[in-house]
Amino acid sequence: MTIHLPNSVGELRAYEPRTTPLALDTGAPLASRVVFSAAHVVADPFADTSPDGPAAVDWDATLAFRRHLWSHGLGVAEAMDTAQRGMGLDWAGAAELIKRSAAEAQAVGGRIACGVGTDQLTAVPKDLAEVRAAYEEQLALVEGTGAQAILMASRALAAVARGPEDYLDVYGHLLRQAAEPVVLHWLGPMFDPALDGYWGSADLDAATETFLEVIAAHPDKVDGIKVSLLDARREIELRRRLPQGVRCYTGDDFNYPELIAGDARGFSHALLGIFDPLGPLAAHAVRVLDRGDTDGFRALLDPTVELSRHLFQAPTRFYKTGVVFLAWLAGHQDHFAMVGGLQSARSLPHFAKAYELADGLGLFPDPGLAEARMKQLLALYGVTR
Repeated sequence: MTIHLPNSVGELRAYEPRTTPLALDTGAPLASRVVFSAAHVVADPFADTSPDGPAAVDWDATLAFRRHLWSHGLGVAEAMDTAQRGMGLDWAGAAELIKRSAAEAQAVGGRIACGVGTDQLTAVPKDLAEVRAAYEEQLALVEGTGAQAILMASRALAAVARGPEDYLDVYGHLLRQAAEPVVLHWLGPMFDPALDGYWGSADLDAATETFLEVIAAHPDKVDGIKVSLLDARREIELRRRLPQGVRCYTGDDFNYPELIAGDARGFSHALLGIFDPLGPLAAHAVRVLDRGDTDGFRALLDPTVELSRHLFQAPTRFYKTGVVFLAWLAGHQDHFAMVGGLQSARSLPHFAKAYELADGLGLFPDPGLAEARMKQLLALYGVTR
């Protein structure tokens, strides 16, 4: 069978899809690395809503996808930016998602950590007290479900903070209150332009010093850090300066194989959006690493980087569109609709390349279904060959 895919200049090229998926097992629990997949939400395609209206979520399909990730031994990072937090999913929707997913995690014995932010603030806050109160409300909800908390970067804090001292104040306050160790999330402006200058400086070296000062003051309350700056060198330098016992969870969707594999001086764990579509393959690769086979791990994950870099290409914040697209092709949901209408955020050539790369990796459990759905999308855009 042949499918004709458009390239970036509108020309069609023939592609022959593979006929069998990559053979993967669910296997034993992951041992050498803690691995979270940041998971997407499935929209309700029948909801009568608009892109700027409240998110309508298909809860059954959304929770089924989380069970899929848990079945492969991965943890779920819930209500993060991959779930369109702040890009279609507001705090009310995120709170419901956290409660439902945490209950599901308890029912099936899955690992879960949930994002704590300040997105209930819909206007620029008057002062730091408003930011602290918003964080406290969300932290209480997450900890009340029994899930681990991930302190996400806050647009509200970035808007009102005057310098590094304000970040030290807010984060110190929250860490003293946290009942259990949390994950601190540093999300770069390529993922959210509103976070430019986070930690009190647009100079990343200066911002790093403030970030490390927060951790050094409360090492017993920091399980780890998630770094999403797409800069492997900076992450390696940062993780080498962490206090003993504080993990580094890579959020680098461009360089994750080398960062997880590590070097003689350490390695990164993982909390990645790309592990939403790569979940089974990523878990299989970590099991190979558990056996001490670093070369085998790299042989499995290195070929996936081209797909990841494609999905996360600028504007990086629209990577969620590619993630949901691949979930539809893989049969994890029955439609390609997204909350906020973000299915329109990428072009047809982008989708075509994503399909080709994912198919080449053997990511689709049913390659025939993926091919048929890709042809449906092509026909919708007027490609009939």
